[in-house]
Amino acid sequence: MFLISFLFTLICVLVAVAFVTLFERKVLGYVQVRKGPNKVGLIGLLQPFADGIKLFFSEQTFPYFSNFIVYFFSPVFMLVLSFLLWVLFPFLVNVFNFNLGVLFFLCCTGLGVYGVLLSGWSSNSNYALLGGIRSVAQTISYEVSMALIMVCLLIFIFGFNFISFMSFQIYFWFIFLSFPLFLCWISSCLAETNRSPFDFAEGESELVSGFNVEYSSGGFAFIFLSEYMNIIFMSLLTVVMFLGCRLDSILFFVQVVFLVFIFIWVRGTLPRYRYDKLMYLTWKCFLPLSLLYLILFSGVIMMLL
Repeated sequence: MFLISFLFTLICVLVAVAFVTLFERKVLGYVQVRKGPNKVGLIGLLQPFADGIKLFFSEQTFPYFSNFIVYFFSPVFMLVLSFLLWVLFPFLVNVFNFNLGVLFFLCCTGLGVYGVLLSGWSSNSNYALLGGIRSVAQTISYEVSMALIMVCLLIFIFGFNFISFMSFQIYFWFIFLSFPLFLCWISSCLAETNRSPFDFAEGESELVSGFNVEYSSGGFAFIFLSEYMNIIFMSLLTVVMFLGCRLDSILFFVQVVFLVFIFIWVRGTLPRYRYDKLMYLTWKCFLPLSLLYLILFSGVIMMLL
């Protein structure tokens, strides 16, 4: 049952990724006062499938001086890690009860750094290497803040299981308890998934296309499948942790779609940050704030106990 449900989840996620790309192009089109894709199929609904077919059937190129095996398998590694994250989907029927889900999530996001670094290094391109190094520094820095923010909320649920967030938010959502933490979490999610305004790994104006500059065809598609799966998962995780986690309600999925929209909206409206300000933001702002909340919440729990 677990395998069947997991495979079904993955198929649904892959379909969701296809339509999130269309959603992004449509929203960015309207942000920039134009239409976005509207020719392939009814109102452009078949555009993601046309893009996928075009990508997988285009020519696969390999840089002559690249480290071929690492270059070839890095996108596959990134995609497998993104698939692994979806093991954590909180099934209400407890097909697979993941009691250490939070720790597994932190392990997977920590490993995600290696995919970007290896793909940048193995391409044997200066632009790709710079993008990979930037991404590693950025992701490691924001993981610290992200882990501390999660610990602040784990204090209230007394465990590492994501389903516990549902039973502890029946009457009161955690976003009302810690709104500044929620804003820090959203910013950390943007940085963790390499999205604008923190898209330094892919900075087109400086690095052509960053760590994926030498990839084409299937490798390029795998990298972007991985990125969009991570975006959907981070949106889902935000709903689970801060917005009630009502898994038996349609509201849960509406909230996930709204958070994906926020990811796209931010991309359409904000310019790219400066790199030193990006580092300053996490070490001088998010880290002290999350530590402060951790001390505060720990004190409150100790007093109540």
